[in-house]
Amino acid sequence: MAEGFVAPGFERVREAFDARLADELGASFAAVRSGEIVVDLWGGWADRAETNPWTRETIAPVYSTTKGVSAIVLAMLADKGLLDFDAPLADLWPAFGAHGKDTVTIAQTLAHQAGVPGFAEKIDADLWLDPPACAEAIAALAPMWPPGSASGYHPLTWGYIAGEIAQRAAERSLGTILREDICAPLGIDFQIGTPETEHARSAEMKKPSRAGEFGEITPPRKAAFFSAWAAPARGGAQWRKIEIPSANGHGHALSVARLYELYASGGEIAGTRIISESAFAALTKPRWKGDDLVLPFNIDWRTGIIGNSNRIYGPNPEAFGHSGMGGSVGFGDPVAGVSAAYVMNKQSHHIMGDPRSLRLIDALYACL
Repeated sequence: MAEGFVAPGFERVREAFDARLADELGASFAAVRSGEIVVDLWGGWADRAETNPWTRETIAPVYSTTKGVSAIVLAMLADKGLLDFDAPLADLWPAFGAHGKDTVTIAQTLAHQAGVPGFAEKIDADLWLDPPACAEAIAALAPMWPPGSASGYHPLTWGYIAGEIAQRAAERSLGTILREDICAPLGIDFQIGTPETEHARSAEMKKPSRAGEFGEITPPRKAAFFSAWAAPARGGAQWRKIEIPSANGHGHALSVARLYELYASGGEIAGTRIISESAFAALTKPRWKGDDLVLPFNIDWRTGIIGNSNRIYGPNPEAFGHSGMGGSVGFGDPVAGVSAAYVMNKQSHHIMGDPRSLRLIDALYACL
């Protein structure tokens, strides 16, 4: 049985969580409505040996669900006039303009249009564990398609680019800005760049039994996901400690739901305005919609967040969300005024729209 809390009227969410908990290893699910926590549930095991219970304090890597959080930080910097989404990225980062990438804008880059979803040529996978060097190597890449002409999901490279943008614009790292300007003041337990003191409470991940179904392994898909050097070894202390704003945010469902509350409220978290209404409009402005060259889906890309045209973040197309490798998810729905998140450590092969999170989201909306 799950531990935690559901507000009166949300008992159906607890029932849905309890019904599937035996199929999990460990998991948490949380929802916030109009600034109030209405669901905060957790249960199962934090380790593969099933000796360490998942508790209120358990955190887990949420992989690409991190991107929706990082996008908030970049929107804050744009709101302060420290960067211009519509300016070429090369204006801020001249080296990125190599090989014809000089005209691609920051917004296009954050909408996965820059053409550098990964390394086509072999690299030492440990390069991913050295963010400044990795960013430099990404900047030097030739694009795999004309920048701005299509989208192709950048699963890891997006974060090194986003981190470099933040560092150059604000002279602080993206994870530092998140911690100092949002999470610490609001008491949100989420980190990009998780200190070693917090590693003991991080859940062990159980890998999926099979890979996701991507279809034909094209060169962009191979560079993004299917080469031996497409990602670093995950789960080690160094991987947790460094900042990868695309992929190694650590938190629990309540912290993710709190951060994604910004997408449900037009720029506020827990009653505190984080970005202006105009900055929120720029963050959520449609940037590209179409068949993605890496993901096997038609995607509605905004400025680092995904529009809900595929209805995997609840029934309302006006919602915004992001999914993470193995099943994590965070979203915010401004129509319903609700945000929610699912965080787990038993990964599935579903690329997006994991049935586990969909059942919980359906139960949540049945209570609204």
